[in-house]
Amino acid sequence: MTSDLMQAIQANLLSPAVLFFLLGVFATLSKSDLKFPEPLYLGLTIYLLTSIGFKGGVAISKAGLAAVWLPALAAIVLGTLIPLWSYPVLRFLGRLSPVDAAAIAAHYGSVSAVTFIAATNFLKSLNQPYEEFASAFLAVMESPAIIIGVVLGKLMNAKPGELFGPTLRVALHEACLGRSVILLVGAMLIGFLSGERGYDATAGFFVAPFQGVLALFLMEMGMVAARRFGDLRKVGLFLIAFGVTMPVLHGSLGVAVGHFAGLSLGGAMLLGTLAASASYIAAPAAVRLSLPDANPTLYLTSALAITFPFNITIGLPIYFEVAKRLFGGTP
Repeated sequence: MTSDLMQAIQANLLSPAVLFFLLGVFATLSKSDLKFPEPLYLGLTIYLLTSIGFKGGVAISKAGLAAVWLPALAAIVLGTLIPLWSYPVLRFLGRLSPVDAAAIAAHYGSVSAVTFIAATNFLKSLNQPYEEFASAFLAVMESPAIIIGVVLGKLMNAKPGELFGPTLRVALHEACLGRSVILLVGAMLIGFLSGERGYDATAGFFVAPFQGVLALFLMEMGMVAARRFGDLRKVGLFLIAFGVTMPVLHGSLGVAVGHFAGLSLGGAMLLGTLAASASYIAAPAAVRLSLPDANPTLYLTSALAITFPFNITIGLPIYFEVAKRLFGGTP
């Protein structure tokens, strides 16, 4: 297993997506003037979320709801439970304040679309099949953890009459109807309704350019992550350890849950990857609205500068090897 794991890590590190991410890191650390205009970053985000949602919807229409409901339910339960046990770890082992522990727990229970896309690319590079409807897990896991984290933060820091005030309602709206959720769920519904016919009609836009768009987006994410590297000394050794250890634990659990729910090796690995990921788009927006006292350095640095780079470079091969071991080494 060790030899296979090292080979998988090496292959992953040499994939275009990871290399473009590392190029972005290098550009920032070398103080290059390379920058992406904000509208371009937004456009790339919209494209990627819409594309994976649409293709997932088409896949659901092909597989049928009967094949999807159990794994999707397992994904929802997993996304709901992760912040519930992450909170006490952060609060009591990490000795963080209640609001900071809740904010970070929300990020780690929610998911990263880009990490998911990197995982699908990793599987394709190995010719490992997986359920195309797995992007449905991405859609259903986005919001529950954010809601749980927000409620935890409010409960632990609430004054009388404040728990269900306007701020919480706004945050819940952002968690359930924010940009990423609307794009994922809306595009998935469109893909489901239009089916193969819709896929054939839009493949030239949603399929062919996808890898190039992802490469550009990951280069931007490399620059964003590198700008957070300076905050690592502020978050402390505990959060650095948390940002690496918890993804491995959550990823392994997610693979096991996927196996139990009847997914293939590749599908279980994708569910494990989502469980291991941490949100840096939807969760920060909701947390900023509802838990303004939470320290952004802690939750953004841990999710973006620690867990995200770890997952796309080393984490993905680890989750794949866990899946291989659980499935007996066979597809």
